Amino acid sequence: VVQLVESGGGSVQAGGSLRLSCVASQYTGLMNFMGWFRQAPGKEREGVAGVYVGGSTTYYADSVKGRFTVSRGNAAKAVYLQMNSVVPEDSAIYYCAAGPSRSAINYWGQGTQVTVSS
Repeated sequence: VVQLVESGGGSVQAGGSLRLSCVASQYTGLMNFMGWFRQAPGKEREGVAGVYVGGSTTYYADSVKGRFTVSRGNAAKAVYLQMNSVVPEDSAIYYCAAGPSRSAINYWGQGTQVTVSS
């Protein structure tokens, strides 16, 4: 069973930066895509950013374009999210995800809390 372990969440002031990391216990052929989703209280889970194996194809939600950067590493077992110029609306639980594509997720992490104060 593949396990995804996230780290790097926490509290930050608006305008600051955070870096989230996610490492899988192993790489499988079902992890072509790795990325980040988030869920704020009272809202549905939404895709934030993701990247396909090789790193040339990425996805960003409109709300984070230009501020967040997603990257892959550690022999494709890890995915990172560099969050810059954060705003209070970025506050949520961030989940690492992996699967054949952005719309077909097989594995989820436990989630890490990000809180942005104004």
